[in-house]
Amino acid sequence: MSRFRVLFKSTAVRLSALYILLFAICAATLVFYVTAMSERLLTGQIRDAVRQEVEQVQRAYDTGGMNLLLRTMERRARQPGANLYIIAGPSGDILAGNVASVQPGVFEEIGWTSAPFIYQRYTDSGIERRHRAIANIFVLDNGLRILIGRDLGDPERFRLLVRQALMVALAIMGLGAIIIWFAIGRNALKRIDRMSDASKKIMAGDLSQRLPVGGSGDEFDRLSVSLNTMLERIEKLNEGLRQVSDNIAHDLKTPLTRLRNKAADALDLTDGDTRRTALEGIISESDQLIRTFNALLMISRVEAGSVAAEMSPVELSAIVSDSAELYEPAAEEAGLDLSSSIEPDVEVQGNRELIGQAIFNLLDNAIKYSSDTEGAGEVSLKLARHPDGICLSVADHGPGVPAERRDDVVKRFVRLDESRSKPGTGLGLSLVEAVMELHNGRLELSDTDPDKPERRGLTVSMIFPAKAA
Repeated sequence: MSRFRVLFKSTAVRLSALYILLFAICAATLVFYVTAMSERLLTGQIRDAVRQEVEQVQRAYDTGGMNLLLRTMERRARQPGANLYIIAGPSGDILAGNVASVQPGVFEEIGWTSAPFIYQRYTDSGIERRHRAIANIFVLDNGLRILIGRDLGDPERFRLLVRQALMVALAIMGLGAIIIWFAIGRNALKRIDRMSDASKKIMAGDLSQRLPVGGSGDEFDRLSVSLNTMLERIEKLNEGLRQVSDNIAHDLKTPLTRLRNKAADALDLTDGDTRRTALEGIISESDQLIRTFNALLMISRVEAGSVAAEMSPVELSAIVSDSAELYEPAAEEAGLDLSSSIEPDVEVQGNRELIGQAIFNLLDNAIKYSSDTEGAGEVSLKLARHPDGICLSVADHGPGVPAERRDDVVKRFVRLDESRSKPGTGLGLSLVEAVMELHNGRLELSDTDPDKPERRGLTVSMIFPAKAA
């Protein structure tokens, strides 16, 4: 019973029950209305037929007197499906006719009876059971009362037939609804049970669990897909948090130790210039740590989607052009040429600050790792539309990244320079990947010159979703 109690708590079942009830009420109202209108129509036709009979009988009486009246009523009373014909005395006693008895008080009215009355009719086997009828009563000159009426069996049979049909239809509809509820409800309960089991495991801490998706595209599937997307995001954020915790403990321990040692050494210095130089080194180390924490904060904000509301149409061509102009002097100072190929009027929906920061990170990495590579030559910046989206790529001719390490270099604090001889935090590509995920795009890494292992280089491509300029 508890399963069915859960089923009847679902909105779909409640709405189905409400719709069935509403349909049943509307159907019953319509049937009763049609029945009443049909019965009224049939009763009106009966009244017209009886009125014509009364006129003909009165005409016969006016023409041939009592004898012709009796013959006319007798002839009509013998016809199949004949009306009711009664001749009664002034006191209401039945003198002649095809009716055995009528409800007391009927002959007290003149004209149409105010309501249907009960009567009994003669048959070959005796007196029939009671029937209902309406009649028109008029009085002759000699005081006799003539009743001409019509049985109401046809309208009543019609009303009974329609009501029986309604009851059968409602019964079939109710049975079908119960069967459908049972069939669909059992499937719904099974899916709810599976979702409940998965939810319990998730609440127990297993974020790798996912809610079942049946593939039907119904509200359960849409809910499961939304929750699974949320779980994937939560799992990724938790994984990132664990990585950050581990990496902070590992990668920041060395600069913090170095900072402390420099501060301790500065205490022992007596020469003013030497102490100033030591303090400047401490400040430089502190600035690097601040930059690291700022980068971590920015990545966390991006991955959490807290800057998603700042999205707006931005001209990507202008951002890339400004970035190339800004980094051209730095490339020349490193002995490199910075070339650019920028398709004009390229626009995307995004965050200008984050996109600019991502491009700066890529250009900074490309210049930094190409400057020590002999024959590196140039760093190229390209922006172009492609069938699968808008591609912004930065290519260098440095040592490159082995294919098996490309998934690692986008993780936080991961650097291929194990000696940490080059400045940096190991957070640049992590930020770029987070920015692309925020923009529903993707980050791709590939070799610039696959045939030159000594300086195969690295091409980092930011693929934005296709959007009309």
